[in-house]
Amino acid sequence: MAAQCLTPTPTPTEEEGFSDRLPLLHRHGQRGATFARTCFNATNALSGIGVLSIPYALSQGGWMSLALFFWVATVCFYTGLLLQRCMDADPNIRSYPDIGDFAFGYKGRMTVAVFMYLELYLIAVSFLILEGDNLDKLFPNTELKLPYLQIKGKQLFLLLSAILVMPTTWLRNLNGLAYISAGGVVASAVLLGSVLWIGVNDVGFQKKGRVINFSGLPTALGLFFVCFTSHAVFPTIHASMRERSKFSKVLLISFSICVLNYGAMTVLGYLMYGEDLKSQVTLNLPIESIGSTIAICTTLINPFAKYALTITPIALAIEEWLIFSCKRSYSILVKTLLLISTVIVALSIPFFAFLMAFIGSFLSIMVSVLLPCIFYLKIYRVSQRNRFEFTIVVGIIVSGVLVSMVGTYSSVEQIIFSL
Repeated sequence: MAAQCLTPTPTPTEEEGFSDRLPLLHRHGQRGATFARTCFNATNALSGIGVLSIPYALSQGGWMSLALFFWVATVCFYTGLLLQRCMDADPNIRSYPDIGDFAFGYKGRMTVAVFMYLELYLIAVSFLILEGDNLDKLFPNTELKLPYLQIKGKQLFLLLSAILVMPTTWLRNLNGLAYISAGGVVASAVLLGSVLWIGVNDVGFQKKGRVINFSGLPTALGLFFVCFTSHAVFPTIHASMRERSKFSKVLLISFSICVLNYGAMTVLGYLMYGEDLKSQVTLNLPIESIGSTIAICTTLINPFAKYALTITPIALAIEEWLIFSCKRSYSILVKTLLLISTVIVALSIPFFAFLMAFIGSFLSIMVSVLLPCIFYLKIYRVSQRNRFEFTIVVGIIVSGVLVSMVGTYSSVEQIIFSL
């Protein structure tokens, strides 16, 4: 598009020692990731736990909502390209908050940080809910009796998951966890294969479903957005590339793979269970099937591996405000308190699909749709140079705001009435 030839408007950030605020990791020269490795990283970032709830999204919206699924994927792919162009505006930009800083100064940086950290926090909460739900599916009717206290079912497994994941949050070097979480792409493929196996051999594909359900469209849209909104890490992946000019090809390959994976899971789940789909497709699977055991165990791996990676950026941001942040004991205390707080929230809102819909409708749309468009318009002054693209970007902003408002209201209402 013509916007690629636009020259960004300089901002005061460039004259205020912008590079001095770059993360230490990025100040040191690095050779950079290959094209293939970057494709894997981007695909892994997009292949998240949204794959479990996307069949439920189709059951909420009906078959016609598949058109919205492809629209969401297209919009998120385009806003990913906009982020790339914002990154190209200045070689010192290495992270998403850097883009906000470059466009609007300190206020832009803080706006991005708030939404990013809140999104990461709620994703960490969803990990615990996911673990509790699926372990309860594997080991039903489990309970722990203590003096004056009885804990059973999902609450028990949620607490046990938190205890098991706690030591991983204390690590300063998370390289080992990063390698484990890189298996997310393989895990998604195994999960899809397991569901297909169960459909062919155990359940069948006899459900017809509804054509469209207007009342469920807000929830469906929110869940669709969760699947394609990893924009918070796109700038970091872009900065790590050896050949950054090829990032658009990386996005095309990664989004294509994820559209196929998510789309297949959506159709398979809806044909298998129709309107009886639960918030996570694994909760519908027959427990006596070996395929179900494989699917659920595969589902349980990613949250254990990724919880620490998700919560660490928030912990580091908090530690920066502490006087004695260099002390390891304070770091462990901060991360432990964060874990405890996510446990409390997870126990209070044990509704996976509704929480995911809220994350998608409010936070993910803001981070992955609205902010990239706003930053792009500001940096490149598109309204003064390319009216056609300006119209497209503004149209995305307007539709994003409308979807966010309706979806957020619907998801919050469902959470409140389900408490």
